[in-house]
Amino acid sequence: MQTRTLTDLIRFDEDAARTEVLTETANLWSQVICLQGAQSVGPMLDARAEGLVVVLAGEVASQLGKARTRLKQWATLTIPAGEELTLKNASPDPAVVLLVLSPPPAAEGAEGAEGGTPAS
Repeated sequence: MQTRTLTDLIRFDEDAARTEVLTETANLWSQVICLQGAQSVGPMLDARAEGLVVVLAGEVASQLGKARTRLKQWATLTIPAGEELTLKNASPDPAVVLLVLSPPPAAEGAEGAEGGTPAS
């Protein structure tokens, strides 16, 4: 059994969004994304993986395909396979997001992966 504490993964970088892989198995992948200022990640797309975004802190603007919405702390967003996702900090305060994908994202350049894999 592997356990981790999410707060150990929360770190911010002045230059760009910071990401840390939380877990990676054959069937599941998750990443903590830390955004501050006007930082963003994406667009990200994986033709095979379905996903879940959970806002742990702050507020983010999301674009899923052509649809846009704001997500506040504890809000979730389901990502259908093949939909392009972009996340951007939407407040003066830092934001922390948990991104979960299943199956794990395709390797960059692999069949089905377009526009890169989730933030790295």
